Amino acid sequence: MIICKSPAEVERLRRSGRMVRGLLEELRERVQPGISTLDLEKYIEKRIAQLGARSAFKGHKGYPCCLCASVNNEVIHGIPSDRFLKSGDILSLDLGVIVDGYYGDSAITVPVGEVPESTQRLLRVTQEALQLAIDQVRLGNRLGDVSATVQRHVEANGYSVVREFVGHGIGRELHEEPQVPNFGPPGHGPVLKQGMVLAIEPMVNAGGPAVRVLPDNWTAVTVDGALSAHFEHMVAVSRNGPDILTLQ
Repeated sequence: MIICKSPAEVERLRRSGRMVRGLLEELRERVQPGISTLDLEKYIEKRIAQLGARSAFKGHKGYPCCLCASVNNEVIHGIPSDRFLKSGDILSLDLGVIVDGYYGDSAITVPVGEVPESTQRLLRVTQEALQLAIDQVRLGNRLGDVSATVQRHVEANGYSVVREFVGHGIGRELHEEPQVPNFGPPGHGPVLKQGMVLAIEPMVNAGGPAVRVLPDNWTAVTVDGALSAHFEHMVAVSRNGPDILTLQ
């Protein structure tokens, strides 16, 4: 069942969304060669507590950390470790918080030091795909219009979309209906209605779409070893068009 949120609930989700986005920006500033993803985890765990929030991820289905930190060909759910980042890496940071019972969830992928233009292009196209998808979050459109827009832009630029993992509704639960794929035909799926809140998150591979999960049972990696990028915003359907809740 898809839960449409009241205006008051949307504002509560905006509060959570803004917090998680602000924390991601703090992490972005700390990403540099020589830092470990465990360093970032320790930092963000303290910051979440300082802000009076709770981690949305730590303990969720047994996940051990507050932060998902996925390096290079790791698509999502990378567990922070004492591995040090080096110049030329890319790091996907996915973070969730709970504020007064409402979830915030967002993701960014950032370069570590200097990265080649080919890598910059992957990040740019993934961000563009997210923005184009957000532009489809309008009353009367269908969910498939959002999904198809991501796939169209990604594949037109020579990349592929991950199919095993998708976006989702969000509210008082981290993962609510509907699922939000990054592929599929336009004009299909539920009609977008006021108060629906979607976590839209393109996961884009520089190579093929196939992924596998490592023995840690969390980290998903590209089968061919190609780089992968991931960006995510929470977006509410409103009478005035898409309302991005994860903006600072």
